Amino acid sequence: MRKLIVRGDPGIRKGAVIEYDGEEYVCFGISRQGEFHGPDRVQLWCTIGTADEREAFERREFVPMRLRTDSVDAEDLTVRKAKGDPATA
Repeated sequence: MRKLIVRGDPGIRKGAVIEYDGEEYVCFGISRQGEFHGPDRVQLWCTIGTADEREAFERREFVPMRLRTDSVDAEDLTVRKAKGDPATA
């Protein structure tokens, strides 16, 4: 599990499936930053992980400040699925 800061908006929402750094990840949670004030482009602060890490995320079995944080431009992400199913997201 890791934090990913996406510069720009690739159109993803909670439950999205993305490819980053050659691996496929699920976006467990997304926080939109810089909508009114801040950087020139919106930033999405995402908590991502593999599909089998979903239960650990839901049970909060991690320390948020200890997660590895990376940043990437929206154009460098490959979106496999833009948003999750309402029942599982």
